Amino acid sequence: MIKKIIAGIFLLSSGVIFSQESNSSPYSYYGLGDRKFKGTVENISMGGVGILRDSIHVNLQNPSGYAALKFTTFTVGANTSATTLKTDEASEKANRTTFNYIAIGIPVNNKFGVGFGLMPLTSVGYKLDNSSVGNDGLERYRRFNGKGGLNRVYGAASYAITPKLSVGAEIQYNFGNIETKSIIAVSDVQYPTRESNDSHYGGASFNLGATYQTRFENGLTWYAAATYTPSTTLNSSVTRNIAVVSYANSGAETIMDALDESSFDEKVKLPSAYSIGTGFGVERKWFVGAQYTAQESNELGNRFDNVSDASFQSSYRMSLGGYFIPKYNSFTSYLSRITYRAGVRYENTGLVLNGEDITDLGVSFGLGLPLGSGIGGSNLNIGFEYGKRGTTNAGLIQENYFNLHVGLSFNEKWFVKRKFN
Repeated sequence: MIKKIIAGIFLLSSGVIFSQESNSSPYSYYGLGDRKFKGTVENISMGGVGILRDSIHVNLQNPSGYAALKFTTFTVGANTSATTLKTDEASEKANRTTFNYIAIGIPVNNKFGVGFGLMPLTSVGYKLDNSSVGNDGLERYRRFNGKGGLNRVYGAASYAITPKLSVGAEIQYNFGNIETKSIIAVSDVQYPTRESNDSHYGGASFNLGATYQTRFENGLTWYAAATYTPSTTLNSSVTRNIAVVSYANSGAETIMDALDESSFDEKVKLPSAYSIGTGFGVERKWFVGAQYTAQESNELGNRFDNVSDASFQSSYRMSLGGYFIPKYNSFTSYLSRITYRAGVRYENTGLVLNGEDITDLGVSFGLGLPLGSGIGGSNLNIGFEYGKRGTTNAGLIQENYFNLHVGLSFNEKWFVKRKFN
């Protein structure tokens, strides 16, 4: 098992985990950035549906699933994305490769399981330029840069109250930093003014979950799941620097006059959220489910100018998806043992710009490729996602994206008593 874990980390760390560009979206300017984690590759391939208790996969959306694990499961995932940023007048392309999650789930006995892991929570990555003429007749050129984001480390435990009902809880610690820079140049003024902010965040949060499933006499199984995350507050320490600067042709920055440097603390709210889902299927053959996820209104992170044309409202996501396995225990056909997944989702992000709701619509499909024989074998999961976020209305930007997700899931029996010495 240890050798498999090391191999998985090596495969994904080459240009993925340790040297990534986290984001390339102008919408990450607002708040704490884009919500990064949206489930494992298996969940994303089914439109984001994550309501199943699975014996060989870790469910990172609902902590009640660890009690169903039959094998110690190590999972790691990453994705690469190609995005076209489009306005009414022009378009540009951006590419990024990012680390998504690393986690392990351990069945302690047939009723109790634990897990822990690490994942990016939000990401910031933008470079925005604009120019305007003020009432004084002078043209002002503005550039806004931002990078960074929040990460989450967690520990979870779940217990099967009955063979049908499991509950779980997860304690999370959120941390990270966001660096932002604003440059304003005014015509007839020799040097621009630059404001930079370096913000560090930290704070705990919780997640509760429950899953229920029951099998009917005809072999059909009904699934239901729910989660709830209470609101919490992060502590933030900010260092702000304002200076008059000059820039060489190479882009090197020289401070001409340091105007102000200050440090202060802030409180940042992470809003509460909940999810409910249900579905039907035949175990190890097919499943179809739907999930609704909602989050209370976010608080607008206004870093620079007074943003009067932006606001937050409650957000929600609707997901529909499932899987199909032709014959999970086939000895003659590898294609019959592959898990085929597909899904669709619609999300209102809660961000409102120039009176326009910023929405996200995506379709996805994926493959679960067995890496060994048997029900509990390890697997390679590949997911493909195509979607559109935003709009070109009201002078805004539309993002057309294609994501390739790759996840490795290694399974092995731990804590097995030796029969012979």
